Amino acid sequence: MSTQIVLLRGINLGAHNRVPMAELRALLGELGYADARTLVQSGNIVLAADASADDLAGELEGAIAERFGVQTPVVVRTRKELAAVVALDPLGDVAQEHKLYQVSFLSAEPDPAAVAKIAQEAFAPERFVHVGREIYAWHPGGIHNSRLARMLSDKRLGVVATARNWKTTTKLLELAHDHERNA
Repeated sequence: MSTQIVLLRGINLGAHNRVPMAELRALLGELGYADARTLVQSGNIVLAADASADDLAGELEGAIAERFGVQTPVVVRTRKELAAVVALDPLGDVAQEHKLYQVSFLSAEPDPAAVAKIAQEAFAPERFVHVGREIYAWHPGGIHNSRLARMLSDKRLGVVATARNWKTTTKLLELAHDHERNA
């Protein structure tokens, strides 16, 4: 079994797509993931699984839809993959505030033409770096009103995207390391 980081997109945003974390952990236990741990209310899970990322994502999407009536895309990374994301940190020299520095985790590599089209836009002082199945983005003026953040969407990229700020990303890696040590 390997430590997997499961990212649910778009849950618990205001009154929409409510998934209580205690009930989610109970569901995960019923599915055989008794060691599952969650981080904050936005759908961050660390668990051990033998399943491939695609199989695990599909299983959890289906189970969450059935139990909670919420259709949420799921993106999965291994602990090693998440460690590589954090180690790369291509905008760490400019990203001054961790809550304004985001990583968009993608379900697959986007079409290079889609990324190139986004790169042609003028976003300064915002910046982004695309590497494989991640896009790192720095939003110094805030995320809520960011044109760049809106551009890094499923519709524009052609793949599922779910973003986490740098603080959450690094905390997930710590949780994954702890999970692996205690396994």
